[in-house]
Amino acid sequence: MKEFRLRLSISPAELLLYYRGEASVLLATARDGTSVQMPARLLRPHVTTKGVNGAFLLRCDERNRFLSLERIGD
Repeated sequence: MKEFRLRLSISPAELLLYYRGEASVLLATARDGTSVQMPARLLRPHVTTKGVNGAFLLRCDERNRFLSLERIGD
């Protein structure tokens, strides 16, 4: 299993791009410098009125298939 620690700070205005279908993929840089690309739909459980903010742990299998995305802090 692969794990990527991410710090996300996405405003409500930016999230509208995903909900409108204008953007479907999120690009982020993990703390170790690895570039990570994931479907924006994975953020839905983490959306608040302030957007998506905080530290997250993305887990993937050996083929880089999504397993989980959990919030691990602010």
